[in-house]
Amino acid sequence: MRTTKLLATAGLLGASALTALLGAGTAFAGSGDSGSSGDDKAPTEAGTSFRTAQEVKQGQQATAGASTGDYLYWSFPADAGQRPTVKATVKLPDSAARPSGATWRIDVYDGLRRRQSCMYGTQSRATAPDTTTVGLSCTLRTVRAWSEQWANDPLPGTYYVRLTAATLTPSDQGLPVSAEVEVTSKDVGGSSAVDGTLAAPLVPGSTTKEAAAASDDGSDEENGSSAGQALATGEPEDGWSSGWWSDRWVWTAAGGILAALAGIGGYALTRGTGRPSRVPPGM
Repeated sequence: MRTTKLLATAGLLGASALTALLGAGTAFAGSGDSGSSGDDKAPTEAGTSFRTAQEVKQGQQATAGASTGDYLYWSFPADAGQRPTVKATVKLPDSAARPSGATWRIDVYDGLRRRQSCMYGTQSRATAPDTTTVGLSCTLRTVRAWSEQWANDPLPGTYYVRLTAATLTPSDQGLPVSAEVEVTSKDVGGSSAVDGTLAAPLVPGSTTKEAAAASDDGSDEENGSSAGQALATGEPEDGWSSGWWSDRWVWTAAGGILAALAGIGGYALTRGTGRPSRVPPGM
C-alpha cells in the first residue's frame, strides 16, 4: 500500500508539473506571434532602395504600381525560430504591350544586406507571350537566435525583399505593372533552437524618412527635426524574443519527470519486503 501511494503521488506531481510547463509553452509561443492586426493598413507602394524600403508586417499583403525596370523594395521583421516565406505576384499588361522574354526575380536580404538563399520556391521565372501574371516565392532557412561570425545564417532582425525584372529589352522598359507581396512564417520551435542569443537584432539604425529621401536625391541638407524621426526597425508587435525559450524546455522537463518516476518505480520493485520473519534477528 505504501508503494502504491508513493507512485500515485509521484504521478500526480509529474502530471501537474507537465501541465504547467505545457501551459507556459503555449503562452510564450502565442506571445511570439508576429502576425498583423486588422487595424494596420498594408503599404500601397514600394521603396526604390534599401533605405526607402516600405515596412510590411507578416500576414499583410503589400501592393505597388510600378514600371518594368524598376527595383521594388519592402522590409519585414523575422524573429528566432521562424521560417519566413515571401510570395510575390506580378500582374503584366495586356498582350499588345507585354514585355517579351522578361525574367522576374525576387531576392531576400538580411539586416546586414547579405543575400539569403532560399530553401525552396520559385525565385525567378521567365514570362511567356501569353502570361498575364507571374508568381514567385522564396522560403528562407529557419532564423537562428545565434550564429558564428563567418556563417551566413539568417538571424533575428529586419529583412529586405527586392522584386525586379532581371532581363529586359530596351523596348520592354517603362511598361506599367502591378505587384503584390505577402510574407508569412512558420514557427519551427525547438527543433532548430541553439544555445546563445544576439546582443541586439540585425536592424537598421534610427533615421528619418525625409533624410533617407534627401540622401537618395543627393542632397546634403540635414533634417534636425526630432518629430520626424522614426525607428526603421520593423520590430514585431510583441517585441523581439530573447531567444531563451523553446519547446525544448518542455521536453527536457518531461524527460526529467519520467526519469524520476522510473527511478521510483524501479526502487519499489527491487527493494523487496525486508527481512523474512523466519530469519532470527541475530543472523
